[in-house]
Amino acid sequence: MPTRLRIATFNLENLDDGPEVQPPLAERIAVLRPQLLRIDADVLCLQEVHGQEGGAAPPRTLAALDALLADTPYASFQRVTTLTRSPPVQPYDKRNLVVLSRFPVNGAARQLMNDLAPPPAYRPITARPPAGDAREIGWERPIMYVELNVAGRPLHIVNVHFKSKTPTPVAGQVDGQVWRSASGFAEGSFVSAMKRVGQALETRMLVDSLFDTAPPGGDGPWIVVCGDLNATADEVPVVALRGAVEDTGNAALGARVLVPCENTVPGDRRYSLIHHGRGEMIDHVLVSRALLAWYRGTEIHNEVLPDESGAFRTDTKFPESDHAPVVAEFVVP
Repeated sequence: MPTRLRIATFNLENLDDGPEVQPPLAERIAVLRPQLLRIDADVLCLQEVHGQEGGAAPPRTLAALDALLADTPYASFQRVTTLTRSPPVQPYDKRNLVVLSRFPVNGAARQLMNDLAPPPAYRPITARPPAGDAREIGWERPIMYVELNVAGRPLHIVNVHFKSKTPTPVAGQVDGQVWRSASGFAEGSFVSAMKRVGQALETRMLVDSLFDTAPPGGDGPWIVVCGDLNATADEVPVVALRGAVEDTGNAALGARVLVPCENTVPGDRRYSLIHHGRGEMIDHVLVSRALLAWYRGTEIHNEVLPDESGAFRTDTKFPESDHAPVVAEFVVP
């Protein structure tokens, strides 16, 4: 019997709980839970799931996520989440990645952060006082890899959240939210771009390792890279990650190309975030050609997206996320 496979990515935008959190979690659940039910995913990749201090061991939990998933099918799904590398091993305080799956998880998940691609050395140019030696510029957001068993075949899931376009602070150049020079702002933007492309490089290296270790003679591995890439399909991080033949110039790499599933969505509906009134497609589901053979279509649930970039607007005014869920559906043998 063919197996339905709905894979979704959704940046929940700062899902958290506590007396200082606004809007309150209950208000957010009232909006987000119906969205999750509509997604109806078999594999759901989440970003920006914050941890809560619970006072028990481990000291930090994902209680806000537990509350959101209660009374939904996702509550019984297999769950894999990012964890801190230093003791006590627990979810991160901010921006955890989570994979929920109705399919079994094969083995232990992997978490990469400056592992396959060591952080580059960089000496700030506009720092005040002037910087001395170069220092490592690494990315703070991990990459999550999970292997699932779907219809007796491995499905490789890579869940990512790339660095935002918000400039990275430069010593002596930032006073609160105000930059002291346009050059400092430009350098901060450059450093953020370096981190974002560095994450794309490390993700691509992981993807290539999956191709390298795939059993010979088959149609190729089923690979999905999904998440908030903070870049549109024509920007460097996504272009680098896709590895299209027209970019590499090497037809022999054609079988390793990753394909954005949103390509089948009409252009006027192809956006997952609204910034200053303009729709941008920065949340993606990218798949290998072997999985693309079983592709049926993509949904972007963007009908009620708020534009949080408007004047005087803040996150605290909107219980919904400012990102739309993206759902790609397949029917696999």
